[in-house]
Amino acid sequence: MLSIRLARKDDEPAIAALMKLAIEQLQQGYLTPEQIEASKAGMGLDALLIEDGTYFCVEDEGELAGCGGWSRRATLYGGNHSAGRDPRLLDPASERARIRAMYTHPDHVRKGVGRLVLETAEGAARAEGFREIEMAATMAGKPFYERCGYAVESEWHDTNGAVPVPLATMAKAL
Repeated sequence: MLSIRLARKDDEPAIAALMKLAIEQLQQGYLTPEQIEASKAGMGLDALLIEDGTYFCVEDEGELAGCGGWSRRATLYGGNHSAGRDPRLLDPASERARIRAMYTHPDHVRKGVGRLVLETAEGAARAEGFREIEMAATMAGKPFYERCGYAVESEWHDTNGAVPVPLATMAKAL
């Protein structure tokens, strides 16, 4: 049975390990091996999400099954190590909240982990007055987000790594 809770600082090592595993396994078939490796430069843990209380851990009988969250800050994607981060607070009246850093353990795909995180994050953003939400989606995640009501606004490439990695900006009204 799935449960969701706010992530804590002491979850960071387990979250980072899950992210690495998800990137390496779940991007196969969508990215080349070189793109998978390069994506690690642009993806990963943003500890500010945990500090802000907007990041969640999903557990399945005590095991970390996934993680993800939302942000009231301007950074669209990326981890602590990624270029282009912007900690500015967004204005809920005129700007979109962000869905951030969604990862599912490969052993727990298609069990409702991602949907639980999305619904929790969307509800929290709505409660803070945001009317829209957006994300930088991976090619592997794009079909799932489309099923959840997100629309592709643009496709582009993350250039943090050695080779460009395709991403899509997707948005949804709350």
